[in-house]
Amino acid sequence: MATGKSCSRWFAPIAALLMVVSLSGCFDKEGDQRKAFIDFLQNTVMRSGERLPTLTADQKKQFGPFVSDYAILYGYSQQLNQAMDAGIRPVVESVNAIRVPQDYMTQRDALRQANGSLNVLSQQLQSAKMQADSSRSALKQNEELKPVYDKAWDKVVTAPANAMQPLIPAAQTFTQQLVQVGDFIAQQGTQVSFVANGIQFPTSEQASQYNALIGPLAEQHRAFTQAYTTATNAMQ
Repeated sequence: MATGKSCSRWFAPIAALLMVVSLSGCFDKEGDQRKAFIDFLQNTVMRSGERLPTLTADQKKQFGPFVSDYAILYGYSQQLNQAMDAGIRPVVESVNAIRVPQDYMTQRDALRQANGSLNVLSQQLQSAKMQADSSRSALKQNEELKPVYDKAWDKVVTAPANAMQPLIPAAQTFTQQLVQVGDFIAQQGTQVSFVANGIQFPTSEQASQYNALIGPLAEQHRAFTQAYTTATNAMQ
């Protein structure tokens, strides 16, 4: 009987001690994962260009539950890059291809298509931002991680999202005007002639109509270029 009492007396403290050690180890592991993720945010995400890196298998193991925190940043960045590649850069390529008046006609179909995709692009980016904001609001981050993550968020999400707001309408206005110029030249058929990288019309009325159409292009090009530069810089 005495032996039985002795065993019961020491069993509970030993079990409690083992539990404390186990829980302590768990908390230490999460702390290490958090520190590794913070280091990644500061030294990789904050210094990355427009393309955030995909996590390696080792990094996923190092970051543990914080992989989901990064997935929000990475997911929005991917959608933004796709929007630039599919919606904005085709506009830049077509604009850069216009060097002489004939090019307004040859590029108008590509520009018309790009203009049509910009409406969808705007909606997609708004939806992506709302989804990212919603996912972020559900995160539970302590005081050590949150300020670092906030800075990464500003760089990856907030700044590019704000920069895209003036870019899309500027691209829409510019491409629409370029298409109108191309359509006008095409409508003149054989009446128009191209001489020395210039254009000639048989009547002053046609020349006036053409000049009225190309008149806004310089300012629209400046606005688009400025907005595009701001957006690309925000994504660096």
